[in-house]
Amino acid sequence: MNQKKIVHLHSERLLLRKLLPQDWEMISYLRSDKDVNKFVKRPNADTKEKALAFIEKIARGLEDQTFYYWAITKKGSDKMIGSICLWNFSEDRLTAELGYDLCPEYHKQGIMNESLEMVLAFGFQNLQLTQIDAFTQKNNTNSCKLLTRNGFVLNESRNDDTNPENGIFELLGFSYADPKI
Repeated sequence: MNQKKIVHLHSERLLLRKLLPQDWEMISYLRSDKDVNKFVKRPNADTKEKALAFIEKIARGLEDQTFYYWAITKKGSDKMIGSICLWNFSEDRLTAELGYDLCPEYHKQGIMNESLEMVLAFGFQNLQLTQIDAFTQKNNTNSCKLLTRNGFVLNESRNDDTNPENGIFELLGFSYADPKI
């Protein structure tokens, strides 16, 4: 089998790496905890088996490049503290959807903002995306602030058919400015 190279991203203090089977406990927590999922509707992973099945699904998706998914870690520690992904690509592979979650003890430290900056740069520069969308619950003020701080704009004319409580934020490639430039 032709093994594709897994893309790791890093900043001064963070490493975004491949999801590993030993991350199953954090996956289970992030996908099942009521507070973490207060604004998210998705299948839970409340058992080791469900978490490992999710990790295997991610591994298959990475292999065929259906999506890109990273475990967020602090440099010097292999402990997963959150995740971020690009998925749900358009047929022409020019638009993707952004998803993310973070263990609450790491909120308000700029970790998700830093992770988001790396993934946006990767999406627009490496994948040549022209647009990245983010579906977020309208009452999730922290997520809405994160997105607008990074140039996303709420598109009031679009609706999420699967969750009417979501707003759809868009970031167009031509409006994206890499913060490191």
